[in-house]
Amino acid sequence: MQRVFLTADLGFGDGGKGSIVDYLVRRERAGTVVRYNGGAQAGHHVVLSDGRSHVFSQFGSGALVDGVKTHLSRFMLIEPIAMMDESRRLKELGCDDAFSRVTIDRDALLITPFHVAANRLIEMARNKDRHGSCGMGIGETMEDFLELGLGAPHIHDLFDQTCLVEKFRHIQARKREKIRDVLNELPSSNEVSSLLAYFDSAYDFNHWLSFYAHFLELVTIVDGSYLGEGLKDETVVFEGAQGILLDQMYGFSPYNTWTDITFNNAQKLLDEARYDGGVKRIGIMRGYFTRHGAGPFVTEDVQMTDYFIDVCNKNNAWQGGFRVGHFDMVALRYALDVIGGVDELAITNLDRIISYVGKVKICTQYTIGEEVVSRLGVARPTSVAHQERLTARLMNAVPLYTEEYPCRGTKDTIKYAKRLGELSGVSPTIISFGPTAEDKMLLNTFLAIH
Repeated sequence: MQRVFLTADLGFGDGGKGSIVDYLVRRERAGTVVRYNGGAQAGHHVVLSDGRSHVFSQFGSGALVDGVKTHLSRFMLIEPIAMMDESRRLKELGCDDAFSRVTIDRDALLITPFHVAANRLIEMARNKDRHGSCGMGIGETMEDFLELGLGAPHIHDLFDQTCLVEKFRHIQARKREKIRDVLNELPSSNEVSSLLAYFDSAYDFNHWLSFYAHFLELVTIVDGSYLGEGLKDETVVFEGAQGILLDQMYGFSPYNTWTDITFNNAQKLLDEARYDGGVKRIGIMRGYFTRHGAGPFVTEDVQMTDYFIDVCNKNNAWQGGFRVGHFDMVALRYALDVIGGVDELAITNLDRIISYVGKVKICTQYTIGEEVVSRLGVARPTSVAHQERLTARLMNAVPLYTEEYPCRGTKDTIKYAKRLGELSGVSPTIISFGPTAEDKMLLNTFLAIH
C-alpha cells in the first residue's frame, strides 16, 4: 500500500524526531526518508538495541536500517563539509554505504563557509543578547536566497566551478560588508580571528573546490521528478527538523529560525509528485517541555532542568543552556493551530518521567498581567512585528497549573499521557519509554496487554 508519514516536532525541538522516524521506518518497512526542511543544524538522536547511537544531522534518521534511502529535498540547506564528517561517524558504526543511499535535489541551497563564519561572528557580537543560533549558517544562507534567488549558491552550482567561485566571491563580499557593522562588538580571541580570516580579500577558494569535487563523486544529484518515482511503490517517511514553536513565521521572534517547520514544504513535494495515496500526520513531543537556548519558556522549572540532564543536548557556546519545564498545553494548542492539526501524537521520554522525584504538572492557562489566557491567537498572515509583540507577552506570562501527576510507575505515566491527549484534542498513538525502536509501541497495544 502506498503510504506517507509526515512527522513534525510540536515544541521547541529536541522532541525525539530521530527516534520516532527510526521506529516508523522499521515498523512500516519504509524505503525512503525525505528531509523536507532545515539543514545541518539538526540533531536527531537514534539509539540501536545493541547500544550504538548516532545523532543525525543531514542524513535521514532511517539510515541505520539496511537499504533505507535518504532524499534531501530542495527545501534542505546542504553543508557538504559537515555531511562528510557525519558520513565518517556513520562508518564507525558499521554503516559504510550511507552516501550511496543518498539523493540530493539539485535545487537545494548550499551553505558555504562564509555563511557559517558570518553567522558565528554576528551571534558572538550580540554578547548577552544572543538569539540561540546553532552557528551553522542557516539564517545567513536563507537571507541570501531571499535576496538573490538563483544568485545564491545551490547544489547544482557544484558542477560549474567557475560559477561557484563567482558566487563565493559575491557571498564573501556581502558577508564582509555585513560583519563590518559588528566588528567593534566582537571579543578579541583566536576564534574570532580565525572566523574573520574567511573574509580576507586574498582568501584562497581552491581548497573548497577540490573538496566539493570529491563530494560530487560520493552523492547522487537528482532533479524534482525523482521523488515522484519513489512515491509510486514504497512507504516514505518525511522527517521534519526543529520544532513548530521555532517556525520562521510563527515562532517567537527573534528567538526563532529561518526554516518553515510546518507541513507546507512536505505538502508541496507531494503535490508536485501528484501523490494521491494515504498520508498520516504525526506530531512529536516529549512528555515534558524543553528549550535549548534563549527565548520565552513559560513553564521553565529550575528543579526539572537540574534533574533532566540530557547527554545529547548539553550546554554549548552557540545555543546556550538546555532548559526543562512542565508540560505547556497553551503552547501545544498554539503549535497545533499553526500546523493545521495532526492525526496522531507520539509522546517520548516517558521513561524519564517515571523516575522523576517530583510531580509533573500540566499548565492549561497563563496569566499575563490581569488577563487569563488559555489559547494564543494565530495571525494569518502574520508579521515579525506581531510575533515580537507575542514574544514580549510570553516573557511576562505566568503559568497556571491545573493538574499534577505523581508518575510512580508505567500505569500512572500512561494515565498522564492519555490526559495530555484529552486536553490537546489529539489522542496519543505512539508512546516511548526509551531511546530505541524496541522501547516504543502503540498505546492501544499497551492497553490491550495490560
